[in-house]
Amino acid sequence: MAPKFQGVDFYDVDSLLSEEERAVRDTVRAWVDDNLIPIIGEHYIEGRFPKQLVPRMAELGLFGANLPEEYGCAGLNNVAYGLIMQELERGDSGCARLPRCRARSPCIRSTPSARTSRSGIGSEDGVG
Repeated sequence: MAPKFQGVDFYDVDSLLSEEERAVRDTVRAWVDDNLIPIIGEHYIEGRFPKQLVPRMAELGLFGANLPEEYGCAGLNNVAYGLIMQELERGDSGCARLPRCRARSPCIRSTPSARTSRSGIGSEDGVG
């Protein structure tokens, strides 16, 4: 088994991160190491997206992570969101694209209240 990724920080950026930002990064880093990297090569060769990872990504709050909590999202700051994307990109750019696209989407499907809490955002079927 390959050693866990420790990261490279030539400019000591880590010292500028809050505890929460480091915790988010470390959680996603461990998830990528344990769940994504071991299977992504096979999925790449077969031309398949690893759909089985999506529910766990949702449980971790990776979809719309920087969107407000009132929508059922994590409400993280943009630095934490960037750290999430950096770690997902390290594992696979396709897996990073999924939560990135969801964060930009005008509809939010996470909770019934989110679909109706603000006019123009979402609908009953969660499509827009």
